[in-house]
Amino acid sequence: MVKFTLTSKAFSEDQFIPVKHTCQGQDVSPPLEWQGVPEGTKEFALECFDPDAPGGGFVHWVLYKIPESVRAIEEGKIPEGSKEGMNDFGKRGYGGPCPPRGPPHRYVFTIYALDKTLGEIETLDDLRKEIKGHVLAEAKLTGLYQRK
Repeated sequence: MVKFTLTSKAFSEDQFIPVKHTCQGQDVSPPLEWQGVPEGTKEFALECFDPDAPGGGFVHWVLYKIPESVRAIEEGKIPEGSKEGMNDFGKRGYGGPCPPRGPPHRYVFTIYALDKTLGEIETLDDLRKEIKGHVLAEAKLTGLYQRK
């Protein structure tokens, strides 16, 4: 069986995310692609979460209803048919890394292969509740960012 993996042309695992994809740049989502999709996948969902943020973490992106046929997300775009939930900036869509000054933060992009199609999702908590028991596989990609 091929391992389910998530990669980006913009950065590698545990490497720094380019400024372009942060609040200090153009704040556009990075390109992402995945391979090794498990059989029975009906759709994908994606989250980007900063576990190092004060207060226990910060949601940067909730993307769901990604069609089963999709294997990549282009920079600054979302696949046709997908929907975005609320991030902790109080907006729908992608909000790039924007940590306070100090040590680098980790930004964990997680893609979920799901055995069902999702209804409407508002928040990351909603997504996590909705997918419980329906994740065929998940893949993570962690990038770093430190405010200059």
